[in-house]
Amino acid sequence: MNLSLQNFQTMMQTMAASVQGAASSLIDLTVGSVLRALLEANASIALWLQWLIVQVLSATRLATSTGTDVDSFGADFGFSRLPAVAASGQVTFSRFTPSVAGLVPVGASVSTSANGQSFSVVSDLTNASYSISQNGYVVTPGIASMNVPVVASVAGISGNVQPGAISMLTSALPGIDTVTNALAMAGGIDAETDSAFRARFSNYLGSLSRATTGAIGSSISAIQQGLSYTISENLAQTGTTQLGHFVVTVDDGSGSPPPNLLATVQQAVEAVRPVGTSYAVQGPVVQPANIEVTIITAAGTSHTSAVTAVENAFESYIAGLAMGTTLYYTRLAQLAYDASSSVIGLSGLLLNGATGDLVPPLFGVVRSGTMTVS
Repeated sequence: MNLSLQNFQTMMQTMAASVQGAASSLIDLTVGSVLRALLEANASIALWLQWLIVQVLSATRLATSTGTDVDSFGADFGFSRLPAVAASGQVTFSRFTPSVAGLVPVGASVSTSANGQSFSVVSDLTNASYSISQNGYVVTPGIASMNVPVVASVAGISGNVQPGAISMLTSALPGIDTVTNALAMAGGIDAETDSAFRARFSNYLGSLSRATTGAIGSSISAIQQGLSYTISENLAQTGTTQLGHFVVTVDDGSGSPPPNLLATVQQAVEAVRPVGTSYAVQGPVVQPANIEVTIITAAGTSHTSAVTAVENAFESYIAGLAMGTTLYYTRLAQLAYDASSSVIGLSGLLLNGATGDLVPPLFGVVRSGTMTVS
């Protein structure tokens, strides 16, 4: 419905015209008169009631509601906001005297130099130093440093800190003296925005009771943020034609999604797949992007800082490429110039040893390979 809104002046003019029209003689509505004061009081109340009506209408419509009102609207349909994702990565624990054994327990915390973002050590069964019995990483005598995985304590993009930002030990770790991160923490995503929620809700409604690619895609995108996927119809995983079979290729930005994520995607696909069809869920075929470039920086600027900025720009852009997306050669030059105002020229820019675009293979995704920026 369309609500005809009026401001204070319009309300006063309308009420004054109504009063004067009902009177047989001229009414005194000058400033300070009793009748004008009554009309102004009524106009103020009407303006307040009008504001309340606008608030109610906004909160009861998904298109105009915000925050918790968006969540409550979706909850009526069993639809919820995707939560924030915590950043993760590797940190290096070091010590000055490696003559004795040490232990980095799971749950030990480290933080950035300003103590603004905290990270906790998590278990990694594939790490040779991890001990299940001691629930931590054993630093044997003679080992001066060791890399272990950590996850941000607070989910969101605030956990995507730059290389070298983590430098504080906030847990007592006997035998460990320093900590740092050689690579940036990555993967942190804030909770789904209101606009993204509305867009996904629209796709969700459009996919109900439909065994279509849109329904399958909607079920996958509802699992977590940061997923990209492709749905290849009438193809086998070998790339040959197989009628009635489709392949779902999923990536979480790492190029190697964990088995539990693939299992969750498989369950989501199974719930909406067309009857009489078969399917497969897999991770992507990773096409590494090996970049070589020499940057030219302006006099009086920090060449080292510019190199770091360009490397981070390349890494961030490539990590955000969706499944099947081509990495365009000329885009790299633009990224380098935009990364730092110190960059005034480039030379020897090569992408996988050539000067052409990098097209991912079937079921493929482009991810960072060797990065040589000098």
